[in-house]
Amino acid sequence: MPLTDLTLDECLALRPRLDEPADLDPFWDRTLDRARATDARPYFAPVDTGLTQVTTYDATVPGFDGEPVRGWLHLPAQASEPLGCVVEFLGYGRGRGPAHEQLLWASAGYAHFIMDTRGQGWSSAGGDTPDTATLHGSVPGFLTRGVESPEDHYYRRVITDAVRCVDAVRDHPAVDPDRIVVTGVSQGGGIALAVASLVAGLAGVMPDVPFLCDIRRAARISATNPYTEIAAYLSLHRDRADTVFRTLSYVDAAVLASRATAPALFSIAMMDEVCPPSTCFAAYHRYAGPKDVRVYEFNGHEGGGGHHRREQLDWVRALLAPGHRTGAGTPHDRQLV
Repeated sequence: MPLTDLTLDECLALRPRLDEPADLDPFWDRTLDRARATDARPYFAPVDTGLTQVTTYDATVPGFDGEPVRGWLHLPAQASEPLGCVVEFLGYGRGRGPAHEQLLWASAGYAHFIMDTRGQGWSSAGGDTPDTATLHGSVPGFLTRGVESPEDHYYRRVITDAVRCVDAVRDHPAVDPDRIVVTGVSQGGGIALAVASLVAGLAGVMPDVPFLCDIRRAARISATNPYTEIAAYLSLHRDRADTVFRTLSYVDAAVLASRATAPALFSIAMMDEVCPPSTCFAAYHRYAGPKDVRVYEFNGHEGGGGHHRREQLDWVRALLAPGHRTGAGTPHDRQLV
């Protein structure tokens, strides 16, 4: 599998100039204030998964406009005090799946919340959390849903859902609100970066091969879905490029990353055809907090896989250890794998 983007040295030197909307901060303040104004409250219903070492709850969280967002909350069965928590966002097209499917973080002794992504997943209704908006793009997929306006765009709703899930977890009695880490692969990694940029006081963030970064560049150089949705849309609407990329700049994780301050562990794959490495490095370089990166030089969008999960386990254990000072460490370390 050959390189399809810049070399590693070029990516390490990359400092792209990204278009940032002048009203980016008021836009997100207004969006999140509105979402938090709902009277609805999170609800956690116990689920019998047949497992004895992990306790699972079917979560319903008020997300964008107070609309219900589903999720799973896993807890180690013998937990007796508030736990550090990993909040996970999912890849493109994925829903939360069966309750027993993802047990790594609970098995490691942490609370683990998995957010269902609205409109995505296995069922014809879009998983367990439907997207209720009627706006759709002219091409299949999610990137161009409501893309004519930042107020209407699909990822405004999804990122708001994600922030509200973190809010819900912080209020849960089984979770230590000062020890929350957000993470995700691909789409989930981009959402995690956005959340880290919009929510203060997180303990850490782990974006893996993140989507939604330097979206304009990605739309120009990626020949693989989902970014090709943008090119397909603009091939039909030739006069709307400025409008489309202005809308997307409000949800661009590389733009938002300059506001994030929690410690971060990135992963980037140099042969990634889905999320080109130069776009992931754009977010990494702009990230404002302490940061580290694992670079997988000979991998595609699968990234580090199980190998990187082990890296994350070690990183979270050190990060959430008693006495660890959040934000400590060297901000520009990197390790090549």
